[in-house]
Amino acid sequence: MTCVLLVDDDQELTGMLSQYMACEGFIATAVHTGEEGEIEALSGKYAIVVLDVMLPRISGIEVLRRIRAKSQVPVMLLTARGDNIDRISGLELGADDYVPKPSSPGELVARLRAIMRRVQPNSGAGNLPEVLSTGALMLWPGKRQAHWHDEKLELTSTEFSLLEELARHAGQVVSKQQLSLNALGRPLKRYDRSIDVHISSIRQKLGPRDDSLAWIQSVRGLGYLLIAE
Repeated sequence: MTCVLLVDDDQELTGMLSQYMACEGFIATAVHTGEEGEIEALSGKYAIVVLDVMLPRISGIEVLRRIRAKSQVPVMLLTARGDNIDRISGLELGADDYVPKPSSPGELVARLRAIMRRVQPNSGAGNLPEVLSTGALMLWPGKRQAHWHDEKLELTSTEFSLLEELARHAGQVVSKQQLSLNALGRPLKRYDRSIDVHISSIRQKLGPRDDSLAWIQSVRGLGYLLIAE
């Protein structure tokens, strides 16, 4: 049973989601303020956090900022439908994914499962190499760990999945559709900028090459390419 933390001031919604999730194999605990959400998210008791952006006193974006300062626990945002500003801000701060409100409990659970598949060791991963390396980058998919120039690279679960997909095809262009399917676990939707925002964050963490170019190149109209060296 996967323990999920729900942070939302709508008690009727969290009650309904908790009941639905229980039927789907999740144990959901709900808190209703940003302060409580921050404390619980950092407690180590939860596998994933569902965080509403619109919270009283402290916004969900600020709660996410505080969580990411201390933890890489997966975080899914609940955002107002059509509010791209909050959505992009959340992704830039390290949210793993988002679901617009209102959305069906089924969609929320499907997104949660997609994230958990990425972060939990895959029992079928025996055929994959224990270490995936290209140039100065080393990835341990089973442990979800990454090193860059022999130093630990701090990545969110989604950033790790995107970088792993690019590393498996280093030197080749990987389409956004392939990245969305294999790293995010869902088809790419029109006008969805989440991959672009995550890639931008990874670029910042890798830093520039000696020639000042980014290690991850955009190929207009096609996708992204991780330079293999």
